Amino acid sequence: MNVLGLALAALGLVLALLVLSHDDRTIAGLEPDQLAGLAMSGTLLAVVVAGFWHQFRGNLGANVRAALIWGALGLALVAGYAYRDEARTIGARLMGAVRPGSAVVGSDGSVTITRRADGDFFVRAEVNGQPHGFQLDTGASSVVLTAETAAALGLRPADSEFGVRVSTANGTTVAAPAFLDSIRVGAIVERRVPALISRPGALRDNLLGMSFLDRLSGFEVRGDRLILRGP
Repeated sequence: MNVLGLALAALGLVLALLVLSHDDRTIAGLEPDQLAGLAMSGTLLAVVVAGFWHQFRGNLGANVRAALIWGALGLALVAGYAYRDEARTIGARLMGAVRPGSAVVGSDGSVTITRRADGDFFVRAEVNGQPHGFQLDTGASSVVLTAETAAALGLRPADSEFGVRVSTANGTTVAAPAFLDSIRVGAIVERRVPALISRPGALRDNLLGMSFLDRLSGFEVRGDRLILRGP
C-alpha cells in the first residue's frame, strides 16, 4: 500500500472513531475537533508528499543528483556565513599579496601593507576622499605631496609660501606647508594632518611621513609586512 492509501485508511479509522465515540469523550488525549483537524491536515500533507514522490521517482537519478547539489550549496552557504570573518581576512590578505600597497584590515583594527617587489612599502591611501599612493618614509618629518597630487586636491600654494627646506632623493628643495582634511589608510583615518607640498618636478612620489605615523599608537615592519595600528 502506498503513502496515499495509508493516509486514507488512517483518515477512515479516525472518522470511524469519531462516529462511534460520544461528543464529550476524548480520544488519545485529544478532543474530537482537535483529532478531526489533525487527521485532515495529515491527509493533505500525505497527498502533497505522494504527488512529489511520484514526480521524484519518475527520474530518480537526476533528482537525487539535483538534491545533493542543492544540499551541498546549502551547506556551503551555511559554512560561508559561519566563517565569514575568516573568509574576509583571507580574501583581504590575498588582495594585499596580489596588489601590494592595498590595506588589509585585521580583526583588531590594525592595517597591514605588503612590501613591493622593489623592496619599498607603497601605501594606497585616500587624501581628502581621493585615492593617492605614498611611499613610506620614516625619515620624513611630515607627509609630503607632489605638486601634481596637491593640484588634484585643489591645493596650489603661491610662490611666496615655499619656505620650508626638505631633503628628497633628488636633493634639497623647498616646500609649502598645508593641512590635509583627512588621510585614510584602510580603517585608520587621521584628520587635519600637517603636510608639505613640493615644487613641481622636485618629488616623484608622495611621502607618508611622521606627521601621519606619529599619530598612530604604533607601527612596525615584520619581514615583508608593514603593520599600522590606529590611535
